[in-house]
Amino acid sequence: MDHAADHAAPAVTRVELLLAAMPFSAGRRVQGEETVDEYNASSQSFTRMEALMVRVTDASGAVGWGEAFGHRVNPASWAALEHLVAPFLLGRPADPEAVRRDSEYAFHAFGRTGPVHYAISAIDTALWDLAAQRAGVPLRRLLDPRAGDVVDCYASLVHYGEDPAEVAHHVSRAQQAGYRAFKLHESTPEAVGAAREQAGTEAALMTDVNCRWDEAGADAALRALAVHDLRWLEEPIFPPDDTPTMARLNARHGRVSAGENASGVAGMVEQMRAGAVEVAQPSVGKIGGISAMREVLAAGAALGVEIAPHTFYCGPALNATAQLIAGLLPDAQLEVPFLQWPQTLHALHGAGPSITLDETPGLGFVPDEQVLQEHLLASAVIE
Repeated sequence: MDHAADHAAPAVTRVELLLAAMPFSAGRRVQGEETVDEYNASSQSFTRMEALMVRVTDASGAVGWGEAFGHRVNPASWAALEHLVAPFLLGRPADPEAVRRDSEYAFHAFGRTGPVHYAISAIDTALWDLAAQRAGVPLRRLLDPRAGDVVDCYASLVHYGEDPAEVAHHVSRAQQAGYRAFKLHESTPEAVGAAREQAGTEAALMTDVNCRWDEAGADAALRALAVHDLRWLEEPIFPPDDTPTMARLNARHGRVSAGENASGVAGMVEQMRAGAVEVAQPSVGKIGGISAMREVLAAGAALGVEIAPHTFYCGPALNATAQLIAGLLPDAQLEVPFLQWPQTLHALHGAGPSITLDETPGLGFVPDEQVLQEHLLASAVIE
């Protein structure tokens, strides 16, 4: 993009915050003991997904959308947006690159991840939406004019209590829906083995164990799970940014992935440089938006590390990640929460196993206003 021209972008005049909660069913047949805690979005305690969205308006009247992570930290992310990040944005040119530099510096003392960073992520995404609209192209073509339109997806399943029969049942459901790649949230060899048997030897199979083990436990688990040929084992240890331990595990076994909880771009890149991850998983609503994702993707290309964006969202962050994959990661798959939605908020919500992006300039996020209002929990305007 022409950075000098973007400095002439219209000023931001209004930021609207919208928190919507979309109900879903995970299709569980049994409610049992879980090895994930109630704060984990894959647990049975979740029956709706919240989307904390920003609608940014510039002086021309154009509107850009973004989304901040998310789920049960939304009260803190909302406060960061309402009282700090959105007021900071008002009156500034809607130039994502300049705003990124200024906001990262202004707020660096408040942490390199967490709610303030999530708020910055939402604003950055909305500014890129506006930049692509000014250019008259979908975001993916602003990122790379050669971008394609079709994005393959993998089914991200919830946690089924390590029950092998239940895990196999839901992998089968995802197969019937057309998916050929599956991410679990199970940690036992029995549950993962049941998924592999159902999925077949050719299917891509991954699992996220949500920081379940220490080094010895992760070492034993990676040995036990090796027979099931996982594409990656996500966040095997706590804390998730223990780079030296992950580097040792990855050197011994490979297949280690992480990044959703990295401390910004620098933290993610450090994990890649250290050999701590075979697959890096930044999240657009956490790491700093489109600007930060571009930096991580460039580092991954330079270091030879696979990038698989983390995308457990149902709002504009879903669109943003799809556009990023189509523009800069054509071999990657979009993570799609495998859930049943009585209503969907927008065209990509609930889509899969393959999606075709249209030619709408920007993110292409156009919410159903009636659905949005029906499920709106809170709204605020900063102007």
